[in-house]
Amino acid sequence: MTLLFLQATDTVHKLADSISRTGQQLASPPEELRFGDLILKGGWVMIPIGVLAVLGLVIFFERYFTIRKASKHDSNLMIQVRGSIVAGQLESAKAICRNSNTPLGRMLQKGLLRIGRPIKDIEGAIENVGKLEVSKLEKNISILGIIAGIAPMFGFLGTIVGVIKIFFDISKTGDFSINVISGGLYVKMITSAAGLMVGIVAYVGYHILNIMVDRVILRLETDSIEFIDLLEEPSK
Repeated sequence: MTLLFLQATDTVHKLADSISRTGQQLASPPEELRFGDLILKGGWVMIPIGVLAVLGLVIFFERYFTIRKASKHDSNLMIQVRGSIVAGQLESAKAICRNSNTPLGRMLQKGLLRIGRPIKDIEGAIENVGKLEVSKLEKNISILGIIAGIAPMFGFLGTIVGVIKIFFDISKTGDFSINVISGGLYVKMITSAAGLMVGIVAYVGYHILNIMVDRVILRLETDSIEFIDLLEEPSK
């Protein structure tokens, strides 16, 4: 009888310990998924994706502020140039354009230097300078387009690496449990998501900059036409 009582007591203690451990496991907070841990689990493929992300951001912000500065329309420039030309003060007009240090100022200055030649020559000179100014604004923008295409490819490469890792781990352990294949799944999913994210951001940035450049081109063309009309006024 005493032996049965001791066995029952021991069973009760074991059951109580099991319930206590279960309660502690349920009470303990779940492990948080941190961004840094995700990056590390992505493997070496995250390095080129990260480089592309940094390069894309640097190019975008550098070009953004450069184009934004060039897109600022100085209405006083055309007014001052017009006043100087009407007054016959060409040197003053040239000095105004030179001191403006803007794409429009450089275009008008080139046109002023060609005064005395046929209008077609003046238009051609202004157009050539305009092309140079636009090419300066478009510098490195095409790299964003390249990043938009390459980054998802690196993500796809990470997917292939993750699948290879899954099969390698399974062949090494012979275990098909989620714990074995989770490492490869992390590489597969994280690199794909990171590559797509970088590609989308680069794609959007590429088109934003192109839209800004198109607006600058429209403004330069409008002002250059106004300048040519101004030169033709005395002959009317």
